[in-house]
Amino acid sequence: MELRINGSAHRLDVAPQVSLLDALREYLGLTGTKKGCDQGACTVLADGRRINACLALAVQYQGREITTIEGVDHPLQAAFVRADGFQCGYCTPGQICSAIGMLAEHEAGVPSAATGHLAATGGELDEAEIRERMSGNLCRCGAYNGIVSAIKEVAK
Repeated sequence: MELRINGSAHRLDVAPQVSLLDALREYLGLTGTKKGCDQGACTVLADGRRINACLALAVQYQGREITTIEGVDHPLQAAFVRADGFQCGYCTPGQICSAIGMLAEHEAGVPSAATGHLAATGGELDEAEIRERMSGNLCRCGAYNGIVSAIKEVAK
């Protein structure tokens, strides 16, 4: 099978039950994406949309563009450093990929539980909205305030 990862094609011989996360880490050596069991550390972008790579089978993503933290070049990275949103760094790759996907969702007008309709806030991405949209990504060391600050900085 062939996967497109970070703009390059990769031919892999993997069993049908291999997760996208394991294909990235074990077969391709892209270890920036972390295992965290449904906590968001494994978040990557598939055609620009955020997904948990641990819950996806590699074979499902043939022909789609997968972006891992190794392929990211985004202002969020510097903002995370400035806002101390990376602390231990374990969840940081998933947080950054998730935030990129979240910003795209917001830009596209996708509503959230915090605001049923974006017109209610004038489309502003406030702290409550960011926290709601990032709620599936857990940070063990508690860098949430820095993460929110970094996202707010880039969203302006």
